[in-house]
Amino acid sequence: MPISTRVAPRCRRRPDTRHEIGATIILELLQVATRHPRAVAALHRLWAYITLAATGIITEEATPIIGGLAAHDRYLRLSAVGLWVSGGTWVADLGLYYVGRWRGHWARKRWPSLRKWMLRTLKIVRRHPWRASIAVRWAYGLRLTLPIACGAARLSLPIYLIGSAISAVTWSFVFTLLGWAFGRTTLIVLGHVRRYENQLVAVIVLGVAITFWVMRKRHVEEEVVDVLSSGDTVEFPKPDLDAKS
Repeated sequence: MPISTRVAPRCRRRPDTRHEIGATIILELLQVATRHPRAVAALHRLWAYITLAATGIITEEATPIIGGLAAHDRYLRLSAVGLWVSGGTWVADLGLYYVGRWRGHWARKRWPSLRKWMLRTLKIVRRHPWRASIAVRWAYGLRLTLPIACGAARLSLPIYLIGSAISAVTWSFVFTLLGWAFGRTTLIVLGHVRRYENQLVAVIVLGVAITFWVMRKRHVEEEVVDVLSSGDTVEFPKPDLDAKS
């Protein structure tokens, strides 16, 4: 008997209709949503809040001030701006804490300038854990070093979570209210805000950049360390600010 050379047909894999149906439903919902002005406005506001949360750790004070200005113009809600900015910066500070806890040695190699202040901030964290964790957003010049030092010093996570949350919320709402007041003052002086929005944002960013440049030239981190270590009887050795990293 001859041996049959016919090959059995392969079973074709049926497409996963559940994923296709899910993607189709999502696309249809988006199409319906974009037809309604309120839905489009809500999506724009959501994107604005997400942007504020993501950029707070990068642009620093400029973010809540611009958010407060937008709240004054009724683009956004004042309380929501403060909450989103505080949430974004709090998560970023928590990430820096874990960088110090798990990769402290790598961080000192990656950013050589941290070595100048790491020893002093480690001692401050060990002696004043609550003070250090609450100061993470207010410690100008040490906003990278202090959270990393909290992690490297193995500061208790509950203490850091609570302290850094207090720091993020107070910092965010203070500068959000400052941005709202800036918009109010502009309205009183110029009689209009929305007409000059782009110029006002440029002024805010330029003002924050100049402020940070001046503080960097004055080595404000030295004053911050003195404030954080107030009450200590042992004087910390001061790093050589002119030494090359």
